[in-house]
Amino acid sequence: MAVLLPIGTRKGFFLVRSDGGRSWDVEGPLLPGWAVYHAMVDPRDGALHAATNNPFYGASTHRSGDGGKTWERAEELGLPEESRLKLNATWHLEPGADSELWLGADPGVLFRSDDGGMTWQVNRGLLEHPTRERWQPGAGGMCTHSIQLADGIMYVAISAAGTFRSEDGGGSWTPINKSVAAEFMPDPYPEVGQCVHKLLVHPKRPERLWQQNHCGVYRSDDRGDTWDRLDGNGLPTSFGFPLALDPEDPDVAYVIPEQSQEHHFTAEGRLGVYRTSDAGASWELASDGLPDRAWVAVLREGLAYDDDGNIYFGTQNGSIWTAPPGGGQWTEAVRDLPPILSVEAATG
Repeated sequence: MAVLLPIGTRKGFFLVRSDGGRSWDVEGPLLPGWAVYHAMVDPRDGALHAATNNPFYGASTHRSGDGGKTWERAEELGLPEESRLKLNATWHLEPGADSELWLGADPGVLFRSDDGGMTWQVNRGLLEHPTRERWQPGAGGMCTHSIQLADGIMYVAISAAGTFRSEDGGGSWTPINKSVAAEFMPDPYPEVGQCVHKLLVHPKRPERLWQQNHCGVYRSDDRGDTWDRLDGNGLPTSFGFPLALDPEDPDVAYVIPEQSQEHHFTAEGRLGVYRTSDAGASWELASDGLPDRAWVAVLREGLAYDDDGNIYFGTQNGSIWTAPPGGGQWTEAVRDLPPILSVEAATG
């Protein structure tokens, strides 16, 4: 089975390919000079998309329809002057229904494109949300980093504002943060202000949501109306960034804990991937083949899975690791890339 991994790094876009064997080929850097916060292949037409940021040219997106040989940059991406907000960074791209493409960005904003990412329109419902004055930027900025669409419902997660749900195509947004902790705030269970690190919806059970939060791992079985906290039962810490699911089994999820909010490296100095097979009731280490001692970081977009359940993650020291479904045996596929910001997986 051929695998294509679009990789976003601090120093450009890389394409990592395998024909199903043990060897991996690396192409890149594409878009040199741009920090690629998120890179993806649109499953509808095979186009490459990147959320790109540059200290001189600002926040943007790029699209390639020929496998990365040539690129088009988005036109006039910005925020309305009357909002008094500045577009600080682009964070995440997500295909929508029909020809829609969605873009999450800092400061807690969402854009929609209907022309393949060449032009973007800001989502007014989120831009003008009545709770916005209570949102605060996390350490990485006030980023809209998770966008999920399932069963006619759309979800976004913003650090540090929380998770929001829209049932009218983005026209209005309801905060869905009940029982999700914000332990760094005077009220530890506010309506908004939670620091979500990653949010995913299970593709075959759309009412089930998972999130890795600043304050724990959570699961919801009612589209975010209520949440159950799932750490403290096999995880070494409650803090971490990335999250991955098994596309066939809604009870299976993976996280990579970090030591703490002050110490952003893998928990206990071990590159540990933890797996639950019982919907978060318990967690077990699934790290065969990974180094026992490694003080590295895996960012929120750095853990991915493909349609067959194979798992991939990239580290801040430039390594990409792969494992079959279940995380049985990890292999270092690539090393010595620039610091990795995002990993996605496409098969074919």
